Amino acid sequence: MNIKTLSQCTLEQGLHAWNKGFEGYFVEIDMSEEMFLTRLVGEGLSSKLSIVAFANDEPVGIVMNGFRQIDGKKTSWNGGTGVSPNYRGKGVSRALMEETIAIYEREQVEIATLEAIKENEVAIALYKKFGYVITNILLFLRGDFEAKVDKQRSFQANTIRPEQLAHLPVYQEDVPWQCSWQSNKQGEAKVFYNDDQEAIGYLLYRTVWNQEGAIDTIILYQLELLENGKAEDIPYFLSTITDEKVKITAVNFLASNPATDFFIKNGLEVTTEQVQMKKYWS
Repeated sequence: MNIKTLSQCTLEQGLHAWNKGFEGYFVEIDMSEEMFLTRLVGEGLSSKLSIVAFANDEPVGIVMNGFRQIDGKKTSWNGGTGVSPNYRGKGVSRALMEETIAIYEREQVEIATLEAIKENEVAIALYKKFGYVITNILLFLRGDFEAKVDKQRSFQANTIRPEQLAHLPVYQEDVPWQCSWQSNKQGEAKVFYNDDQEAIGYLLYRTVWNQEGAIDTIILYQLELLENGKAEDIPYFLSTITDEKVKITAVNFLASNPATDFFIKNGLEVTTEQVQMKKYWS
């Protein structure tokens, strides 16, 4: 078996490694060339530090890696480890992880992060062998929601660019990789204040519009209630986007987030449950 960086592969080889690597996976994530390139750029993944495993000149496994400074620490993200069905259970995953950890150490990573489907016990066990520990339970939520609010309620909503979130003292950097402002530069953000000009919460989201020009879906990447915010504020937050009934998709919300409990109580269903795992270097 030979391991190359993604930058040493053709686009066709990298895409083949990804799609075969996740064939029959818990969640369907087959991608086109355009989707593959968009994810590579949009989520800040490195072609020079992502790797592809080859067997007899066939790409049979892949690890996608990204690197950022988060809370002052160099942090990596394993954005997907996949192995072709015919090569599973033959040591490819272990070889990919050994090379990945070696890359992280050469790059002086301080915290390595990843997510794994909760039911994927084989992958979770492998990551634990390489020093990862489970730090959070993450949920994907989906369902219809209508923001029914008292129009007399007084609060202020400021619409800002996602990049501006990073400069706010209330912004939480340590979130799942795909939920950060860096991964959602094409999205939208709002910060909410009470009458005393105290920040009570913020949103990072993207809207999907239908052919009639109305909002069909709101994809939430972050919905944070701050010290002076309450779960009852959530409909007011969403009403600043639309007060019509829409589909809500919440991406990798912490199970401990009060917003998660609010949405489940108001009809959204858990579609996928993941564990967030981290490996620390002292």
